[in-house]
Amino acid sequence: MATASPAPALRREGTVLHLAGALDRAAATAAWPAVAGLLDGADTLDLSAVTRLDSAGLALLAEAAARIGQRGTPATLVGAPAGLAELRAAYRLDDDLDYADAAP
Repeated sequence: MATASPAPALRREGTVLHLAGALDRAAATAAWPAVAGLLDGADTLDLSAVTRLDSAGLALLAEAAARIGQRGTPATLVGAPAGLAELRAAYRLDDDLDYADAAP
């Protein structure tokens, strides 16, 4: 039986939201209320200390980036946890975690 991942550690420093630990289904679900509460005024998501990422974690990051981007400037992402590039490609997301333009 798999154990649930603890919620990731979240820390806000100025305009940077630092995320650390696993961002899998259980952790992302538990973390969303805290992440949402820390987004006001944030412009950067620091993923340098994210240890594991799955599609639910990617969904959390994409929603956070979208909320930051609603203010007119795309979110800046720092760090690339293992699996991020593959998940972005699978879900056709660009570097800003927004949907990439459809291929012609």
